[in-house]
Amino acid sequence: MTSPDVPRLPLSVLQPFVASALARHGLPQADAEVVAEMMIEADLHGADAHGLFRLARYIDRLKAGGFNRTPDIRVDRSKGGLARVDGDSAMGHLVVRRCVDEAIARASDHGVSWVGCHNSNHAGAAGVWAMRPVPQDMIGIYMAVGSANHMAPWGGTEALLSTNPIAIGVPGGEGGPVLLDMATTNAAYGKIKMAAALGQDLPEGWMIDAEGKPLTDPAQSGTGTLLPIGGPKGYGLALMIGLLAGTLNGAALGRDLVDFNADDVTPTNTGQSILVIDLKALGAPELFKRQVDQIRTELTTSATRPDFDAIRLPGDRALALRSDRRANGIPCPPVLLKSLNQVAQDAGLATLEL
Repeated sequence: MTSPDVPRLPLSVLQPFVASALARHGLPQADAEVVAEMMIEADLHGADAHGLFRLARYIDRLKAGGFNRTPDIRVDRSKGGLARVDGDSAMGHLVVRRCVDEAIARASDHGVSWVGCHNSNHAGAAGVWAMRPVPQDMIGIYMAVGSANHMAPWGGTEALLSTNPIAIGVPGGEGGPVLLDMATTNAAYGKIKMAAALGQDLPEGWMIDAEGKPLTDPAQSGTGTLLPIGGPKGYGLALMIGLLAGTLNGAALGRDLVDFNADDVTPTNTGQSILVIDLKALGAPELFKRQVDQIRTELTTSATRPDFDAIRLPGDRALALRSDRRANGIPCPPVLLKSLNQVAQDAGLATLEL
């Protein structure tokens, strides 16, 4: 979590800045604005390793030709509530937004929908996409193949799986929605990259070396592997998400996966999937949301252990952060500001001032 005394910049400055930087490197203005909006959403949710922090990396790949600047993003297979989107190697935010919006439309017609994609790219924070259907009184369940292999199969040493995240957004009533957003590893790789940028050691339990010993130096992360949540259970979950978000869509998995962090030009063929359920197909959405509130109250008012000050639901912190950051701006620590101003200099834009 970012320290509360870190200076902030408002959305009214950051979102146009990101869009302008992307547009200066050849992304059409309308697409640049969509990517900027969805990147900023990651920061609003507190997923700082998936928002502004990624801008320089995205631009490196954009300049090298690793993203298709003028893609034909289209549905190439469909039947009823099912569809597959060909992302045509576009920036992942554009591809996944098309998938989610397609899924919302199909769920409106069929009650439930499943839309996946291939030929996509890294698309930021999973929770952003799971929450997109929620204002329409729909549940969103999003899964993705991560953008580089950092996890070994349980008991192995070769990195053959990624962090393969899953996020679930559920509408709620007065208490607000419920959001689960998690990697299948103890830490997402973006947190490793951020720790390296901030000069911080990794906690034990995040990574191990080839001998199974704790790896705490993020500069050595390339020599180790991330640990799955719950040991073999997390490994199994990562594999199944990979099959549903990758293999089912004709996207990459296993040794076919391209390391987005190290390769600027090879098409990544990233896969993502979104399942959307329309509450209206099963009953009155307001009744469901009241029941969610009731469950929330039962859980949060139940007895706590001595070392806990409160009981919270998944997503409470992220959604509270979103309200705070929309009103008060996004924290910009020195390492992030330096990176953004290098982007500004390269693109011929005015630098950002705190």
